[in-house]
Amino acid sequence: MPISIRHVEKEDIPAIRDLFAGRNAYSGTLQLPHPSIELWERRLENLPSNVYSLLAEMDGRVVGQAGMVVEQNPRRRHVASLGMAVHDDHQGKGVGSALLSELIDLAENWIGITRIELTVYTDNARAVSLYEKLGFVIEGTARNYALRNGEYVDVYHMARLRV
Repeated sequence: MPISIRHVEKEDIPAIRDLFAGRNAYSGTLQLPHPSIELWERRLENLPSNVYSLLAEMDGRVVGQAGMVVEQNPRRRHVASLGMAVHDDHQGKGVGSALLSELIDLAENWIGITRIELTVYTDNARAVSLYEKLGFVIEGTARNYALRNGEYVDVYHMARLRV
């Protein structure tokens, strides 16, 4: 089944909310369970010019979303940070690779980004493997970075440098 990537539109907000309502999605990100439509409307309806939001579709269904924020500080305008999630039922099907590859292309070939940063939970082996496959390297570990399911968990700080 082909994966198509496109920019998020206002009509996609309910599907994106449903994506992040999945246990794997909110457990693998800094989102909270039971996200509201209002929360996602505030986040996505009027994106600033330094924020990009893409989604992945399969068979007309939203199966993944990724966002990228370009730094505003003049000394860090070459840097972007990203976050993404893949629907619980579509993990391991190439959705994350397709989304991330498209964001990398946008960042490096159209916006002039030379450093892309992210954080990922250290126990998320599937995501770490994807990021490494696409050129990200672990630059450090932050201990007790976030509360997840009643426990503080560690993250890796990873980055990809355009060479």
